[in-house]
Parts: sequence; C-alpha cells; structure tokens
Amino acid sequence: MRIRSKPTKRRLSLILWCGWSTLSLPCSAQAADLEQVTGTNNAANEAAKASQQRIDSVAELTDKLLSEYRMVIKEIDGLRVYNRQLKKQIASQMSEMESLRDSIDGVTVIERQVVPLMLRMVDGLRQFVELDVPFLEQERQERLENLESLMDRADVSVAEKFRKVLEAYQIENEYGRTIEAYSGTLNLDGNPREVDFLRIGRVSLMYQTENAKRSGLWDQTEQQWVSLPDQYRTPIKESLRIARKEVAPNLLKLPIPGPEAAE
Repeated sequence: MRIRSKPTKRRLSLILWCGWSTLSLPCSAQAADLEQVTGTNNAANEAAKASQQRIDSVAELTDKLLSEYRMVIKEIDGLRVYNRQLKKQIASQMSEMESLRDSIDGVTVIERQVVPLMLRMVDGLRQFVELDVPFLEQERQERLENLESLMDRADVSVAEKFRKVLEAYQIENEYGRTIEAYSGTLNLDGNPREVDFLRIGRVSLMYQTENAKRSGLWDQTEQQWVSLPDQYRTPIKESLRIARKEVAPNLLKLPIPGPEAAE
C-alpha cells in the first residue's frame, strides 16, 4: 500500500490564487450589470418625462380645440336661427317685389290713361278761360302755356304733371269765391289807360280810372266793356279799398249783371 504525500506550498498557493480569481469574476459582472440597469432606468425616466410632456401638450391642445369646437357649435346654432329668419324676410321681400311689380304694371296702364286725361283737362281749362270773364288775362294765359309746355317734357313725372294740372284748376276755382283788386292797362276810346280792376268772384268785373272819373263794367253777353253812371264811382272806389284790405268790409251798392237765360 502506497501512502499519498501532502501537497506542497507551491501547489497550495496556486489553488488559492485560482480560488480568488474565481470569486472576483462574479462581483465585476454584477457591478457592470448594475450600471447598465441604472442607465436603462434613467433613460426610461427621461423617456417617460418626455412622453408626459407630450401628453400634457396634447391634452392642452385638445382642451383648446374642444373649447373652440363648442364655440363654433354655438355660432352655427346662432347662424341657423339667423338663416331661418332671413329666409322668412326674403320670402316676405319676394312677395313684396311681386306686389310692387304688379303695381308698376298697373301704374303703366294707369299712366297711359292719365296722360290723355290731363291733355283733355288742359284743353278744357283753356276753353274755360277763353270763355270766362277777362280778368288777369296775362297771368292766366301764362299758366296755361306753362301747363302745355309741361305736358311735353320727358324729365317731369306724370304725377308732377297731374299735380300741376290740379293746382291750376284749384286756382281757377278760387277765383269764383274771392274779390280782388289789381292794376292794369285798358284801351279806352282807342287809347291805353292805366286803370284799377275790381273782380267780384266771376259775377262782376269792373274798372275805374286812376282819377276815379270814369268807371265801367264788363258785359259778358255782349263781350265788351260798358260805361257806368257816376253814381257807381264812389261804391267802386270803396270796393277797391275793401278788396285791398285797406278798410273794413261794408255793404255797397254795385252793378251786378243779371243771370243769363238758359238755352
């Protein structure tokens, strides 16, 4: 039987060195793994922080867009109500336009009828003035000439023409219920004389010279002037003053032609 000898010191040292090396290797690896884990964790934290910032930004933008969306919805609702009201107004305006169009067409028809009527009215007024007592002859003739000229003007509306014709008729109508005194020229014995005319409605037209020595009356039947007796000198003179509103009205005896017999 062989007895095994004990290991030497060198061999023991080698075993110890080998053991130490074996123990040291796992510690280094763990440190490296720890650093790697720490770095990974920091990177993950930074990524999570960035992600949270993006989420916050998106959330803020979403809130803003939601608020704007709600405002737009309210504006749209208001516009819908406004549009419904506008549709009603437009429908009303269209109806009014149709009514105006019909009225314009009617006015055109009426205008075609009114123009001949006005021309007949002017002709009738001229005939009336020519057959009437000859007072204010120049003024009345000028009014008629202006009316006839107005009828031919294209820059004057039919309404304005009709208003002027009615105005002329009203003036002529007023002559029948007023008294008036005015001055003018009259041929007496072939000579022009300045006289004062006295018009009492359309019933009587008289004249008197400035010295009141001669008076006369228009005879509508004979279509001429006739002299009056001296007894009418003072009443005519007083009547002229009353017509000019120089004295208060008074009862006076004046020559008035009698009514004509009906044919």
